[in-house]
Amino acid sequence: MAKILYGVAGEGTGHAMRAKEIINYLLSVGHQVRVVSYDRGYKSLSLLFDVMEIEGLGFSFENNQVKYIETFIKNGKKLKEILGSYVDVDRLVKEFRPNIIITDFEPTCAVAARTNRIPLISIDNQHFISGTAIEYPKKYAKEALMTNAFVQLFVPNAKKYLALTFVKERIINKKVLLFSPILRKEILALKPTTEDYILVYLTAGFEGAVEYLKGIDCQFIVYGLGRVGREKNIVYKKPSQEGFLDDLCRCRGIIANAGFGLISEALYLGKPYFAIPLKNHFEQIINAYYLEKMGYGVFCEKMTMRVINDFLDKISEYQINLEQYPKEDNAKILAEINRSIKEYGTINR
Repeated sequence: MAKILYGVAGEGTGHAMRAKEIINYLLSVGHQVRVVSYDRGYKSLSLLFDVMEIEGLGFSFENNQVKYIETFIKNGKKLKEILGSYVDVDRLVKEFRPNIIITDFEPTCAVAARTNRIPLISIDNQHFISGTAIEYPKKYAKEALMTNAFVQLFVPNAKKYLALTFVKERIINKKVLLFSPILRKEILALKPTTEDYILVYLTAGFEGAVEYLKGIDCQFIVYGLGRVGREKNIVYKKPSQEGFLDDLCRCRGIIANAGFGLISEALYLGKPYFAIPLKNHFEQIINAYYLEKMGYGVFCEKMTMRVINDFLDKISEYQINLEQYPKEDNAKILAEINRSIKEYGTINR
């Protein structure tokens, strides 16, 4: 079987969640896998696999928006550590001698693949942006240009880009293949129902949004604001993967940022989505734009009581539209990963 080095971006939790599913599969069919990651990706995956911790790039956020200058400065200060991580990964490559390298938007492994002439496969949702003829409001042209350049710079020269998406657009890069989002086994096992509350997942900086919720004739369960208890029509809960999945399974709809992972899980479960993308975060803007375009929910740039009530008034319409959403498990992309390993990796039998 093959030796596989798997690089996972550590920003956020979505990269690690889907990498966990793929790595477990690769191990189950007999491949050897070594993993490199950082930040939240390392913390999550190191509990399950043999993971090397590296230094990685990340965004700077303030008041729920990406700060470009601060991001540049933040990563510039880590340049020495990032270069040191490349040396560590290069050493690992020479010792482990992988047949193929897979990256989920982790650039260190992509560079190591190129310098060591090892076939590289990319699996992420970012290459939907750079590899297809996406649509977006023209006012986001600057963010689109920057993001497209950033994506192409991060993972150059892969043999294939397995791009994850909940919509289909015309492919403009012949190396790109489109696949449905990779879902956790916990999501695939759920049997969704509909109860009379809205699930809310907001992080620090959105405390003011709660004031709007208090004036709406609806029940809300809120995660992410560091509170516990009940206040009027709102129940605040502490972080809990099991509890959150249960509430996600039974909710009537969701209010949250426009991260790809949670949107993908919500659509699979048939849950209308009120998306509030982080400002200047083009990936989240695109997610929210297509979510609304497909009739699955709302793209909201600024939360107000009116737009929340509009969402609730139309929630039955969104639910009907979601009945047409193609629900797929991970079988197709796992089959493509198998084909790629056989095509590009040297299989030791």
